[in-house]
Amino acid sequence: MKSAGRPVLGMVLKGYPRISETFISNEILLLEQLGLGVHIFSMRRGRERFTHESVARIRAAVDYLPETFLRNAHRLIYHNACLALRRPRRYAAGLAVARRRFRRTRNPASLRHFLQAGYLVQRCLPGRGVVHLHAHFAHSPTSVALYASALSGLPFSFTAHAKDIYTSEPDQLREKIALARFVVTCTEYNRRHLLSLADGLPTPVHRIYHGIDTRLFANGAAVAAPPTPPYRLLTVARLIRKKGIPTVLRAVKHLHEKGVPLTYTLIGDGQDRESILGLVRELGLESVCRWLGTQPHRVVLECYRRADLFVLGCEVADDGDRDGIPNVLFESMAMGVPVAATGVSAIPELVESGRTGLLVPPRQPEALAGAMLALLTDEGLRRRVIPAARERVLCDFDHRALVGRLADIYRAALAGS
Repeated sequence: MKSAGRPVLGMVLKGYPRISETFISNEILLLEQLGLGVHIFSMRRGRERFTHESVARIRAAVDYLPETFLRNAHRLIYHNACLALRRPRRYAAGLAVARRRFRRTRNPASLRHFLQAGYLVQRCLPGRGVVHLHAHFAHSPTSVALYASALSGLPFSFTAHAKDIYTSEPDQLREKIALARFVVTCTEYNRRHLLSLADGLPTPVHRIYHGIDTRLFANGAAVAAPPTPPYRLLTVARLIRKKGIPTVLRAVKHLHEKGVPLTYTLIGDGQDRESILGLVRELGLESVCRWLGTQPHRVVLECYRRADLFVLGCEVADDGDRDGIPNVLFESMAMGVPVAATGVSAIPELVESGRTGLLVPPRQPEALAGAMLALLTDEGLRRRVIPAARERVLCDFDHRALVGRLADIYRAALAGS
């Protein structure tokens, strides 16, 4: 619970907790350890059967907003009506913002987000000590934060990640940037894109990488012994288009057909599960591929320890969705597992091809197979890449230092609110 009188940061999240967004729970935990008060407003409850261990250590209270309109219409309408009676002018101004946005998009979700914001302001904010709202992801959570700001008078900011940037309508995103106190994003690639949208706007756009808890990887291999066949390949990723798993599978097929002895472990789940598992069968890889589904972090760490190579085939999906820098690349490099990946989006900000890993163009299985084979069999390359990659992560991507920079930005916002 928050101590009396301490200004509190209200964190608006799409869902809490979520295993695929462990970087958010880690951020909240570290902010608390740095002395910041946090209160969580989540648009839905977590749906996974387990969570990261950091969640159990977070002290922040959580308010869950009504998720759907049809099942929660009475609650949403009641609290919005109370807010409209209590603050008629401010409610009318907030409603005008929602109408303007709806006329542009014709998206009924705009109405739900506005009603959720009204519920947040009327039902959840009083007595919490919240003086600033910050949303993670530039789409629906930031819409709720924007409306809640208009209805309450509190300033808001947001962190933009990846899909939320590149699948958002540019004018809508520019408006959010214009109205926000500041924006945070996790890569320089993203920052340059947001600055191009914000051309002429005074809103600061900060780049702060996510990073990892480097203490978990203190025992990673500084220089691994040469691997012996069968080579153990690993991918950890959600099973969605932008992760490029079909490219990886075709690269594995290419090596398998050349007689390279290997096993391939895939950890993760997602909407493309059936098509990906079907491709494993279609390519005749059942004997060398093992799919484990979503796993707790301790299991993932053990798989890193056994792996000879980490491989990821990221690409830009047809709808524009793409990764920032997948956290699994930080983790594998810190564990002393060399990385073969694609040079998409911000991945080259972490993986310098030939120095800290190997990068190839996306959707080119043969090129990826060549990089994989080189990292498995070229002992000199491994001896150069593994320690350089590990040093890069441990020196520049420790999440305690990075969240410390973020905490300074939040403190300034709390002090100025």
